[in-house]
Amino acid sequence: MDHATSRNVVRFITAGSVDDGKSTLIGRLLYDTKSILVDQLESLSKTKHARVTSADAGFDLALLTDGLEAEREQGITIDVAYRYFSTPTRKFIVADAPGHEQYTRNLVTGASQSDVAVILVDASRVALGTSPATLLAQTKRHAAIVHLLGLRHVVFAVNKMDLFEFEEQRFNAIAASIKDLAQKIGLTNPSIIPISALLGANVVSPSHQTPWYKGPTLLAWLEGLDTRALSEQLGLRIPIQYVARQDGSASDDFRGYLGQIESGRLYKGQKIKVLPCHVEATIGQIYLANHSQGEHCNSTQSAHTGDAVTIQLVEDIDVSRGSLFIDAQDANPPTPSKQIVADLCWLDTEPLSLCRKYALRHTTNTVAAKIKGVKRVLDIETLSHGTDIHALKANEIGRVELTLQQPIAADTFNQSSGTGAFILIDEASNHTVAAGLIIQAH
Repeated sequence: MDHATSRNVVRFITAGSVDDGKSTLIGRLLYDTKSILVDQLESLSKTKHARVTSADAGFDLALLTDGLEAEREQGITIDVAYRYFSTPTRKFIVADAPGHEQYTRNLVTGASQSDVAVILVDASRVALGTSPATLLAQTKRHAAIVHLLGLRHVVFAVNKMDLFEFEEQRFNAIAASIKDLAQKIGLTNPSIIPISALLGANVVSPSHQTPWYKGPTLLAWLEGLDTRALSEQLGLRIPIQYVARQDGSASDDFRGYLGQIESGRLYKGQKIKVLPCHVEATIGQIYLANHSQGEHCNSTQSAHTGDAVTIQLVEDIDVSRGSLFIDAQDANPPTPSKQIVADLCWLDTEPLSLCRKYALRHTTNTVAAKIKGVKRVLDIETLSHGTDIHALKANEIGRVELTLQQPIAADTFNQSSGTGAFILIDEASNHTVAAGLIIQAH
C-alpha cells in the first residue's frame, strides 16, 4: 500500500452500550455500499439466530459482523469483528466492539488501532427526566476510553430515532446531554447525527424524515475526515525489533537493524541518534520488504511512517532490540526515563497491587516496573476523579506513577500513540493486565 493510499484509508470503531445497534449499523453500511457478496446474502437470509429483522434487507444486518457462533446464539457481540468496505472516494476498516463491560479489553484493543470512533446512543434508553438527560453508564465509559486513547475524531450516532418518529425535541435533549458529557471528559466538538441503523436513515443516504437536521450523513462525515496521523508531524521514531547479522567470518559482514517506522522520514546519509545510549551514527543502506514482487527486500533511498525497514549503519555501534532511532537534529527528542506517569485502563480480574511485579512492554522493549501509587481513579457515573482510591479493578481507569528498572525512550501519548503507549504484564501469571498511555516521563 503506497502512502497516498494509506492516507485514504479510514479505520474506525463502533462503541456504545449493549443493544445500541452497533452491529446493525455496520451491517447497514456494508449493505448500502454494496460490500456484501451474493452468497453472503443468501447464507444470512437462512440464518436462524436473528435479533431484529430488517424490513428492507430481509435479514438481520447484525449477523454480518457477529462471526462467532456464541455471538449469534446469545445475541451479543463478544470479540472485536473487523469488516471492510469502500466507496468511490475512500476505503474503510471498521471494528465492531463489544458493548458489555466485561469485554472492555476488546474495546481497548479495537480502539487502539483506530483513527475514528463512532459511539452509538440508543435514543430509547436515554432518561429525559433529568437535566441534562441521563446517558447509560457504558456510553460514558466508552466515550471516556476513546478520548483517553487519543482518537481525534469522534461522532455520536443517536440511533433508533425511528421509534420516536424522528422527533427533533428528543434529539436535541439527547444532544445536550452528549455535549455535557464531552465537556466533562475533555472531548472537543464531537459531531452528533440522528440515525436509524435499521432503516438506514442518515447512515448512507439522507432521510426525508429529519428535515430539521442539516448536517452530513454518517458516511459523508467519515468520507470527509482528515485522518493524517499526528505522527506525520513528529520526528523520526524507529524502535528496533531485531538485529540481523552474519557470523562475522565474512569480510563484508552484514549487520542490519529491523523495525517499523512509527513516525517521520528516513533517508540515506541521515544522521541518527540511538536511545537510550545517545550514540550517533549515519544511515548507510535502507531496505524495504516488497512482497508484491516476491522479493525479500529492495534497497531504497528513503522510507516513511508505517514502512518496515532493515537499516545498515555506516558506523559499527552497539544497538540491540528495544533501542530507538531518532533524527540526530530532533528539536524535541524523547528523554530516556525511569519515572513515568500514565493513565491505565485496568483489564485483569485481579485488582492492581502495589506489591506485585509487572513487566512494562513499550514498543519493542520490555522492562521490569513497579507501580508506586494510584493518583486518581475515574468515576464513570459522575465523570469525576477520586483521589482517595489507591487500587484499580477490572475496567477501571486511573492515573498512576511507575518506576522502571531500566530507562525507556518514550514520547507522551498525545505526541505519538506508537511510542507513547505500553502494556503491563503480570510477571507471575503472564497475563496482560493493563493498557497504559504515557502522560509524563521524567
